[in-house]
Amino acid sequence: MKVSKNSVETQVTVKITDMPLDERPREKLLQRGAEALTNAELLAIFLRIGIKGKNAINLAKDLLEEFGDLRSLLGADRLRFCEAKGLGNAKYVQLQACVEMSRRYLRECLERGDVLSSPEATQDFLMAELSGRPYEVFACLFLDTKNRVITFAEMFHGTIDEASIYPREVAKRALKHNASAVILAHNHPSGVAKPSNSDIAITKQLQEVLELLDVRVLDHFIIGDGCYVSFVEEGLMH
Repeated sequence: MKVSKNSVETQVTVKITDMPLDERPREKLLQRGAEALTNAELLAIFLRIGIKGKNAINLAKDLLEEFGDLRSLLGADRLRFCEAKGLGNAKYVQLQACVEMSRRYLRECLERGDVLSSPEATQDFLMAELSGRPYEVFACLFLDTKNRVITFAEMFHGTIDEASIYPREVAKRALKHNASAVILAHNHPSGVAKPSNSDIAITKQLQEVLELLDVRVLDHFIIGDGCYVSFVEEGLMH
């Protein structure tokens, strides 16, 4: 069956307000919650309007296809982001503000109580902070005697190996914050969260140094592409 060009254009240019109520992203969110929406529908709410020939949903689908996925779109630099049709500096600023609010929300959730009583909050926070970085970042969550977060600190950048991690710097920062415990974390830009022999060796070395200061290493998280590995869960902490 041959579909005419005009019929295709009519389908593409249909307004969201002409769609059934249960198919409109905003109404769907209000009725069923944000988790019921697809990535394209969530992005369409953010975009608000489409472009000539495409409503916001179709534009959102095109953008997700162009960038590959939502994470790549959110993590794109300003130049790459603004090159896409329908986007620009204003949308880039708005989207970065949304991303940063999400990070701060997760940080506040984490800071409200004992991190050991809410491991999901710890994982979500570290994923938001470290996932998608183009280079390796080694970071620490410094905790007080009640396992509450004192601060999150990015300690080292670049290729993480035994030669580039300085235990004395981690020890100095722990003493500065009067920390009683620490959670280690670093990302793998490759996206694969499998611990290497170097990761295991670094963790052991830091445990030994911090133990002399009576600072416990509670866990070491490796953050990959939408995934993580916990040394405690893998039985790699001694």
